[in-house]
Amino acid sequence: MGMPSREIVEQLRKDYPVGCKVKLLKMEDVQAPPIGTKGTVVGVDDTGSVMVDWDNGSGLNVVYGEDYCKVIPAVVTICYGKREEWATRKQAEEEFLEAIMGTEGSEMERYTTVYAKLKMGCKICSDEVGKYDE
Repeated sequence: MGMPSREIVEQLRKDYPVGCKVKLLKMEDVQAPPIGTKGTVVGVDDTGSVMVDWDNGSGLNVVYGEDYCKVIPAVVTICYGKREEWATRKQAEEEFLEAIMGTEGSEMERYTTVYAKLKMGCKICSDEVGKYDE
């Protein structure tokens, strides 16, 4: 597979932000960590490879188009019945803070409820008061 376009690399950087947790799904390399190994993303290089510090000490990159990993969501939000999984809490907080600033009334209250739960460290943050408070 050839080099990914700059647009694809930028999308990969959004999909795999530094600090997010991932789980290895496929890597065909004799030195590859076992499938299912978890790790922390340290970046995405210009070839689209996801650079990971694997929990088992390995440092092999997830090569674009060859290997596969998936993001382990840091937090889940549920607002207006729509469930979203976020790679990092910071991404979710930024999105909901922006939504708060662009709305008013009951819509702003819903976004504020989710934002407050995000700031409290809940793993599932819903716009319903008292629901999913964990």
